[in-house]
Amino acid sequence: MSADTPPPSSPPPESHESTETAEGPEHTSAAAYRLSRLLPFLGWMRQLSPGDARSDLIAGLSGAVLVLPQGVAYALIAGLPPAHGLYAAIVVAIIAGLFGSSRHMVSGPAAAISMVVFGTVSTLAAPGSPEYLPLVLALTCMVGIIQLSLGLMRMGALVNLISHTVVIGFTAGAGVLIATSQLKHLFGIALGDASSFLGTWWALLGHLGDTSWATLITGLSTLLSAVLVRRLNRKLPWMLVAMAVGCGVAALLGGSAAGIPMVGALSGSLPPFSLPPLGFDTLRSLGGAAFALAVLGLIEAVSIARAIGVRSHQRIDGNQEFIGQGLSNLAGSFFSCFAGSGSFTRSGANYDAGARTPLSVVVAALIVLAVLLLVPDVTAWLPLPAMAGLIMVIAANLIEVAHIRQILAVSREEAVVLVITFLATLLLPLEFAIFAGVLVSLVLYLNRTSRPRLVEMAPDPEHPELGVRNAERYQLAQCREVVILRVDGSLFFGAVDHVQRKLARYTGKHVILLGTGCNFIDIAGAEMLEIEQRRLRDAGGSLSMCGFRMYALEVMERGGFLERMGRENYFHTAEAAIASLRDSVAEAHRAHGDQPAACPDCQLFGPAGIGPGQGVRLTPPLA
Repeated sequence: MSADTPPPSSPPPESHESTETAEGPEHTSAAAYRLSRLLPFLGWMRQLSPGDARSDLIAGLSGAVLVLPQGVAYALIAGLPPAHGLYAAIVVAIIAGLFGSSRHMVSGPAAAISMVVFGTVSTLAAPGSPEYLPLVLALTCMVGIIQLSLGLMRMGALVNLISHTVVIGFTAGAGVLIATSQLKHLFGIALGDASSFLGTWWALLGHLGDTSWATLITGLSTLLSAVLVRRLNRKLPWMLVAMAVGCGVAALLGGSAAGIPMVGALSGSLPPFSLPPLGFDTLRSLGGAAFALAVLGLIEAVSIARAIGVRSHQRIDGNQEFIGQGLSNLAGSFFSCFAGSGSFTRSGANYDAGARTPLSVVVAALIVLAVLLLVPDVTAWLPLPAMAGLIMVIAANLIEVAHIRQILAVSREEAVVLVITFLATLLLPLEFAIFAGVLVSLVLYLNRTSRPRLVEMAPDPEHPELGVRNAERYQLAQCREVVILRVDGSLFFGAVDHVQRKLARYTGKHVILLGTGCNFIDIAGAEMLEIEQRRLRDAGGSLSMCGFRMYALEVMERGGFLERMGRENYFHTAEAAIASLRDSVAEAHRAHGDQPAACPDCQLFGPAGIGPGQGVRLTPPLA
């Protein structure tokens, strides 16, 4: 994510939040509702009170103090001059605030997004070259178009296909990459063309003797002061304090005369208008990266909006957030901005500062614009190693250690997804890292769903009121002629082979499939059941079904499978299915020289027997 999640705090007083719903207000006309969807800012503007405006002004001032150093830092991460980070903090933030559904989320430059921009475009043009910025703008424009298109097509649920584990692994990898990219500025070493993760470390280790100690001391002092201030009080402007410390240390060491490089002054002008070059070659070379970046930006924005919405009791419209993010990046590409998304740090700080509406975001952006125009020399004496130290703290905040530990401890499959996504982020082009994580997630999910459990069940004589239960877990004796199997999973084409191999163990027996854990049966699954029933019957056994949900049997009903298998072999309860086998089981026992009452391991057919209304509860549990 963009940075660390802000600490929880109590909601601001006099909250005038109105819960937004995807269906629209009940007492407004259809035309007004459509207008509110087209121009969502009209809704909160009409409700804006003087108290709300006052709170938003205060929150906007706090947001500007926070975004100024962040905008500069994220521009450097993206390989761009500092002014472009502030352009994104103005244009992207305002458009996303006006057209999104969240009243507190702050969009603009973000750490992981900036890293993807650099990782993508730097493979096509060197940062600082005449070709670099146009490619960044083209990428931003494509991201905006994709996001806006997904929003207009009502694809807000798309973000649910990307697991949280993939995002955690990617952002952790991005954090490591960001920190690695700043090592040359921290140590004051020229690393030549080395840009990859392994190449940067190899070049750095080979040139440690060239370290500039004045540069290193400046960077480390900034880094340590940032960590210390954040630990003392997260509400303090720790980035500004750390930058002040770095500037002071650099001045004491001699500044640029001692070889310490400076960031340089800002342009002091409005964001210049420019047309992104969207030629065929550009579209072809940036298409995959644009889609990956668009999806990553949407995941970040929607997850941040929802997290803040939980605290503010506001329901978030995912589709509207898609539209807001798409419009902001599309408009930003025409005003020299690189791609942006939501920021956890700035959004949380905005809410904690008492913001009521997106007016706070507009106020913060206008303050940044004023600084850009009136005080362009604010970064002229800012040491580059100080910014490197600050960026490394931001990068460390992307690594969510608590979540990573939880994933590693809870699930082996999720741990595999996390590790593969993390390594792919470090070693592959960044646009492929997310795809790699998603692909691994889907493969593991399909592997899990294609292997539904067939759990042997049996009545519990000590607790007959509980019905059939897990025979292995509760150490229950089973009739050797009858097998009750609970299907835990859907019977679809991917599970057919697994289920058939499991059923092959019970050839010649009477098998009852308990479907309380089955939600779906497709044509391949229905055909498999028909085949298995015929095979078991030919071997002297049978296959009956009970407890399946009706919507799981729709395919079998429409395809005539139930008719061919015999409706008399489908039962609504396990009780009825068991009772129907009394004569067949008795004959099998006699064939083995036993009487049903004398069968030592038979809990189904003893002296009391199981008949209608006896022994097994009508609705078998999932225990």
